[in-house]
Amino acid sequence: MIPKLRVARPTNNLAAVRHFYVDGLGLQELYAFTGHGGFDGLMLGHAQAPYHLEFTCQAGHTVPPAPTAENLLVFYLPECLEWEAAVARMRTHSYLPVPAHNAYWDQQGLTFEDPDGYRVVLHQVAWNF
Repeated sequence: MIPKLRVARPTNNLAAVRHFYVDGLGLQELYAFTGHGGFDGLMLGHAQAPYHLEFTCQAGHTVPPAPTAENLLVFYLPECLEWEAAVARMRTHSYLPVPAHNAYWDQQGLTFEDPDGYRVVLHQVAWNF
């Protein structure tokens, strides 16, 4: 059995995060909740994927921005047309690439910064590990 992965992260703005990851990146909203022990949240991903992202917001609590430019989520999109469509969708929603802190990610991909300062790389290579 291969375990499923949830990456959980706090945010100051669920609406902006939702827009970035759903409208920009094309992830699906799998679940949303409000008032769960003082937290509101979203779970995003793809229904059949072995991972999802959870974002939570706690009233009265301010989350600091991303600690470094190396806090990355990397999505491997080896098919050229799929990668180009993903980049076009980000640009359509006014998300422009930023230079990667590690130049490796700029060789075959583009990096975008989410509303909390975390970075997402759309990498146009196959995952072969």
